[in-house]
Amino acid sequence: MMNAADQHHEACARLLVSVPGPLLIPEPLITEITYMVATQGGPDAEVRFLEDTIDGPFDVVSMTTADRRRVAELVRTYASLPLGTADACVVALAERFGLHQVATVDRRHFSVVRPNHIPAFTLLP
Repeated sequence: MMNAADQHHEACARLLVSVPGPLLIPEPLITEITYMVATQGGPDAEVRFLEDTIDGPFDVVSMTTADRRRVAELVRTYASLPLGTADACVVALAERFGLHQVATVDRRHFSVVRPNHIPAFTLLP
């Protein structure tokens, strides 16, 4: 998203302005995201992202005990991918909130995972 030359940049930028509500981000992903943003865009971009989690398009959601239990189950179930904690957190929150759509460019993992509440996610963009 930070690199205008990235093959997914334009589609991701369009998604940010077209989604009619906040994009949920699992709290455990904030450190990973800010590292990537700072690496690609520097400290100013990192600050802008953090400000966007306060009164912008992103809503940071804390993980519950049930979410963490589900994350462990998902990591175990999809160990052969491997799915990993970050992606499993996204799945767990989508399940808790009953979301059908997930914003990700990670087709490899999210096209394989089968959430509890629907047959498969619709992947955006």
